[in-house]
Order: sequence, then C-alpha cells, then structure tokens
Amino acid sequence: MASPFMKKRLLPLALAAAGLLHLPGAAAMSLMQAYEAALQKDPTYRSDYYTAEGGKENRALGLSGLLPNVSASYSGSRNKTTVTTDNVPLPEDYISRSATIDVRQPLFNLDAWARYKQGKAQSAYAAAQFDSKAQDVIVRVTGAYIEALFKEDQVTLARAERDYYVEQKKVNELLYKKGQGTLTDVLETQSHLDLAEAQLLEAQDALVTSRDTLAGMVGPDAGNPDPLRPGLHVEAQTVDYASLKQTALETNPDIRALQQNIEISKQEINKQRAGHAPRLDFVGTYGKTASDSLTTINEDNTIRSIGFQLNLPIYSGGAVNASTRQAVAGYEKAKADLDAQISKTLTELRRNYNQVESSRARIAALDKAVESADLLIKATEQSIKGGIRINLDMLAAQRQLYTAKRDLAEARYGYLLAIMRLRAGAGTLSVDDVRLMAAYFE
Repeated sequence: MASPFMKKRLLPLALAAAGLLHLPGAAAMSLMQAYEAALQKDPTYRSDYYTAEGGKENRALGLSGLLPNVSASYSGSRNKTTVTTDNVPLPEDYISRSATIDVRQPLFNLDAWARYKQGKAQSAYAAAQFDSKAQDVIVRVTGAYIEALFKEDQVTLARAERDYYVEQKKVNELLYKKGQGTLTDVLETQSHLDLAEAQLLEAQDALVTSRDTLAGMVGPDAGNPDPLRPGLHVEAQTVDYASLKQTALETNPDIRALQQNIEISKQEINKQRAGHAPRLDFVGTYGKTASDSLTTINEDNTIRSIGFQLNLPIYSGGAVNASTRQAVAGYEKAKADLDAQISKTLTELRRNYNQVESSRARIAALDKAVESADLLIKATEQSIKGGIRINLDMLAAQRQLYTAKRDLAEARYGYLLAIMRLRAGAGTLSVDDVRLMAAYFE
C-alpha cells in the first residue's frame, strides 16, 4: 500500500489533473485560437510590439537634424525706473515687450547626416527584431501547446504504470497467501508501486505547470488543447538544405537585424568623426520690440535678418579621437556578432532539417509499434477468455500500448516543432504556417 504521505499528496493532485482533463463544459482551444489569444495577451509579445513601435521613430528623429529648426519667444515686463537729473529724481515707468522668431536650417552638418542614416538603420533594426519576435511567439505558443498535450500523455502512461503495479501487488499477495509466492515479491512490488505513484504525482505536477505556462501566454481562460489527429502523414521535404541556407542568409530576421547593427555602428563612427568637421547653418530672425530700454520708450522696432553661421571646432581635449576609436571598436564587434549569429542560425537550421528528415522513418517505426501493441491487447483478451492469461497480463499489454503511443506522440510533436523551427530559422515562418499546423489537430 502507498504510504500515508503519498496518499495525502496524490489524492488532491489526482483530482486536480482529472479536473483539467475532464472538466465539464471546458471549452477546447485550437492552436490558431491559442496563437490569436497570445497576440493579445502574451506579455512578452506585447513588450516586443511596443519596443518595435518605439524603434520606428528613430527614422524621424534622425531626419529632424536635417530639417529647419524654428523657435519663437515673447517677453513682456513692467519697468519702474528713476532718472536723476541735477540731483532731482524723476520716476519713469514703462512697459517693454519683445517678440522674436528664429529659423535655423543646416546647410553642411556631417553629424546630422550621420544621425539621419543611423536613424534609418535603427528603424530597420527594430523592424527586423520584431519580425524575429513575431516568429518567436509562434514557436513559443506552439511549443507550450504541444507540451501541454505531451504532459497529458505522460499522465496517462504514469497512471497505467501505477495500475499495473496495483494489480501485480494483488496477484503477489494472493500467491503469498496460498504459499506459492514470497514476501520479498510482495515488498518488491510495493516498492515499484510507491515509485509509480510518485511518478504519477510528478507527471500531474508537470501537467499543471504546462497548463499554467500556456495560460500565461494566452490568458487564464485557456481551454483544453486539441489532441493530434490520428495517422499524421509525414511528407518528404521539397526544399533541399542548400536552398534553405541561402534563404536564411537573406531573410532570417536575426541576421538582418545584425546587418543593420553594422550600419548603425558605421554611422556612429561618422558621428564621432564629425566632431572635427565644420558646421554651416542658414539663420533668419524676425523680431518686434516695444520700449525695450529707457532710451526707446514709446518706440517700436522691427528687426529682420538673414545670414549664415559657421562653427569650426578646433580642439576638444582629444575627446573626438577617443570617441572615434571607441566607435571603431563597436563596429568591429558588430561584425563579429553577425558572424556568430550566422553560425548559430545555420547550425540550428541544419539540426532542425535533419530532425525533419529523420522523423519520417522514426514515426513509421513507432506507428508499427503501436499496431503491434494493439494486436497484443486483442490477443491478450482472447487468452484471458480462454483462461490462459489474467488481468495482470492485460494491464501489462495496455502499459506497452500507452508507452508506444506516448513515444509516437513525442515523435510527432518533435516533427511539428522541428518544422516550425526550421521555417523560423529560414525566416519564412508566418501565420499561414500556424493555420497549416492547426490542421494536424482535431
């Protein structure tokens, strides 16, 4: 029998798991529904979305340095003065006003030009990063959805394992009472039963955790994931690895983002070097003043001026040279980061490609294993009817069937995830792939 501790822990979790799997009225959630819910509720995706929205503005910020800068000012004050003439103080009160509009248009500004090009690259970088995150949410939701299904399979297998040892214990106890068995057999089976109950407890814990993980992405009202359709057909790949590799080098969003990062770093060098370059601006001023001083009381003046302003930096204590060298180091790092990302992407691409390729043979072999286990159950049923086998043999056959089904489901899940990751590595994963993938589930 199970220990008191096991009983106390097992019963509530068994009820919880049963509630998760068989809750009356619990709605099913398709993979497509889970993905659409994640776009609205997944906090990671929402964070990525707003990061991308902010990144779009770098283009406008970079362009602003090349466009006119217009400012206006207005001031008014009441003045109380005393003018002393021949030692006779004479009070003089007046109100002065001033209104000015200034316009500045850069004509030659290397720093502003570098910021403009850098802003464009930063916007492209943010867009590429978001493309990567948009693919990532598909892979994450699909992975969590499949993980929840797989944990259900593991609970089923763990329960079959536990039931097998329960029945075996009954047989051993009966044989022991008849003198045909030993106490060692009973105790050994009890040990296996306790372990099986612990494994069932662990599987139920994992199921609850997987459901919580999925709910964290799609919302607390997540329904039960749809199971896989039976007879999943695995087709041969129509694209060879060389073509996928070329596609990844051209369209993978992580690679594109780091390519833009190189351009960002290059323009950072130009920005720092611009610290030695002259700056030429067109400036214009229009202003009106009224009684702006004691000598112009009751006088109105209008000032109109246009001209050029040249600023020529001469020496900044070596800061420009130091910051330029720092930017060059950043540029070299950006190139190294790109090389590392390309290597990582192609390694993952090859791994997922190989997994998809090998899945056909593995799934076909496990299909046959399930068929064999099914035939074993039918044969065992006939043997039980003929008095040759007992219920324990049926439980053993069912345990073998559950194991084969679990292994087959795991292979199918791995195949589907490998397809998703393969397309993500190539940079072609989209919502259309989610729709196609959802067709594999009931």
